[in-house]
Amino acid sequence: MSDLSPGSTTTSTSPTGSQSTKSPPEPIGVDPAFQGTEGDDGEDSDIFDEVDTRSTFSVPEYISQFRRLHGRTYHNYQGAEYWGPNDDRQNEGLDVAHHMMNVAMDGKLFLAPLNNPQKVLDVGTGTGIWAIDFADEHPGAIVIGTDISPIQPALVPSNCSFEIDNCELPWTYRDNTFDYIHIRGLVGCVRDWPGLYAECLRTLKPGGWLEQQEYALPIAGNETPLPEDCVWHDWARIFRDAGARTRRSFDVTDHWHGWLREAGFTGRLHTDCIRLPIGGWAASAKWKQVGLLNSLSLEEGLDGFASYLCTAVLGWSEVEIELVLARVRSAIKNKAYHAFYPLQTIYIQKPPV
Repeated sequence: MSDLSPGSTTTSTSPTGSQSTKSPPEPIGVDPAFQGTEGDDGEDSDIFDEVDTRSTFSVPEYISQFRRLHGRTYHNYQGAEYWGPNDDRQNEGLDVAHHMMNVAMDGKLFLAPLNNPQKVLDVGTGTGIWAIDFADEHPGAIVIGTDISPIQPALVPSNCSFEIDNCELPWTYRDNTFDYIHIRGLVGCVRDWPGLYAECLRTLKPGGWLEQQEYALPIAGNETPLPEDCVWHDWARIFRDAGARTRRSFDVTDHWHGWLREAGFTGRLHTDCIRLPIGGWAASAKWKQVGLLNSLSLEEGLDGFASYLCTAVLGWSEVEIELVLARVRSAIKNKAYHAFYPLQTIYIQKPPV
């Protein structure tokens, strides 16, 4: 596997082991213009215009009648719970995040050592952008993306399709169907992770790979810990408290080893972690672009992230929400906070026959 440093690390361990990569060992180099001052970095105004937006396809009316909360729309399918909106504003933010991850990973859509995959499943596909890119990159593979919201485009590669499905329910796919299963962005969405992983194990072909990529909490400081009064600590507590109440944890990366073992995986677990800067504080052009895209994605998603979790789950007032969001927006633009999100990836193989 290629080195993604600075700001990356990889390790391998058995799923029964205790080792877990929580944050990379090497800080990212800092732009001298971002040393010890506060203010708007003012460099992200044109990036969002480059992100492609797509129309959605026709679906049954009972699925497309979304719930509305505080002016935002949320999914409405088989009682499934997802804490983020599914409207155009949020979906644009998801596509920005996908582009950010592509830059951070040097254009790689996956890390598992795949060998001519023929059938691929993308669980929680969202806007479908990863599945579409994978299908374009692997024209010989059949790529299926599943999600609880019908927000995927109508015009897709001929080898790519989408299904409306709740991954928490029993899967209808036959045993030994997929060469590769991809999961990304399902923190806070799943109650029974061992059960979900067991379905992955059942439907993977012998020798097939499961790969998952998630943000890890908390947001951290690059060179030194963030100040105790920094709002990023409060931001992490919001998600952790909401996850505890809904029994859908946002600390998924802390439990990967145990859950995979419980599901029946026995192979070697490969892990990778990279730092995603928040803001334009990184010295290198690559990581500066990642940071600006990350800031843009966060700003697009802040209201949607908070609307459901803080009101429906935590019982906050709108005034309380606006106060914390104002602090978060200020922190995103604060040049003194060299903050980053840890992005963790795991991949593990179903034993060959």
